[in-house]
Amino acid sequence: MRISACGAYIPSEVLTNFDLEKIVDTSDKWITERTGIKERRIEKDKSTSFMAFEAVKNLLKNFKNPKEILENTLGIIVATSTPDYLFPSTACIVQGELIKEYKLDNPPQVCFDVLAACSGFIYSLYNAYNLLKNSEKKYFIVIGSERYSKIVNWEDRSTCILFGDGAGAVLLEKTEKDHFLAFDIGSDGRQKHLLYVPCVGQDSEKNYFLKMKGNEVFKIAVRTLEKSILNVLKKANVSPEEISYVIPHQANIRILKLVSERTKIPLEKFFINIEKFGNTSAASIPLALKEAWDKNLIKKDDLVVFTAFGGGFTWGSTLIRF
Repeated sequence: MRISACGAYIPSEVLTNFDLEKIVDTSDKWITERTGIKERRIEKDKSTSFMAFEAVKNLLKNFKNPKEILENTLGIIVATSTPDYLFPSTACIVQGELIKEYKLDNPPQVCFDVLAACSGFIYSLYNAYNLLKNSEKKYFIVIGSERYSKIVNWEDRSTCILFGDGAGAVLLEKTEKDHFLAFDIGSDGRQKHLLYVPCVGQDSEKNYFLKMKGNEVFKIAVRTLEKSILNVLKKANVSPEEISYVIPHQANIRILKLVSERTKIPLEKFFINIEKFGNTSAASIPLALKEAWDKNLIKKDDLVVFTAFGGGFTWGSTLIRF
């Protein structure tokens, strides 16, 4: 099993820290020092499913015959906390658009969403990996697509500065050699009150925006990411020194600096693009992977760690030899 291609959709509208200074009581200096974010992308008009579909179309540009790839694809998983609907799933909407776009006779059939907040892409990879392993099909599409701009309170300076929109997709391909060396997946529902978005209909809530107790989340995220990365390395019998890159969920530069120190993986090996996109939740790892891929940074046989932490709490890491 390996990742054979990736794609992305990046909204055109840029919202800078200077733009936010006009909306809430904050400053570019304050945001940059505490988060590492300089700007983020905002999708005002298009839906989460549209962004996901565009990311897949971008991925399929890597192939001469996209229809052949799609008709040998088992399914589609979309990791998202911001779906268009409770149901149908975003994955089913994407499948429907792919059927029309590529005139598919035998489209991907296993289509569903995964809601694990910022860890959703790792959870989705884990599901796709295990489903494809036991299938006669050759491919599986995994997407992270998020439109957090519609669930953040733009009057709350502690959260609205953090998030952005976007989508990334990867194609998982069944191969003779397994390039996925280990997974580490976990959750802790006891901490649900520290990071959450209420559902419509919860009368006790005055609004339905994202709510986060930042200091508590920060501390737990650092400890958990450290442990998850070291767990996945231990499972694969790989040392921190052997790692070529870490492609982390892009949440906060200070979190990543501390995780780097604690795992003894140099910060230079962390691929970081948070300054351009902010926190795009489940989309952040595939968006970062796409950028690293396009820059030819990842070479054959490189050992790469994906790692993420999100609401739930959930977390996950995987180690891949490219």
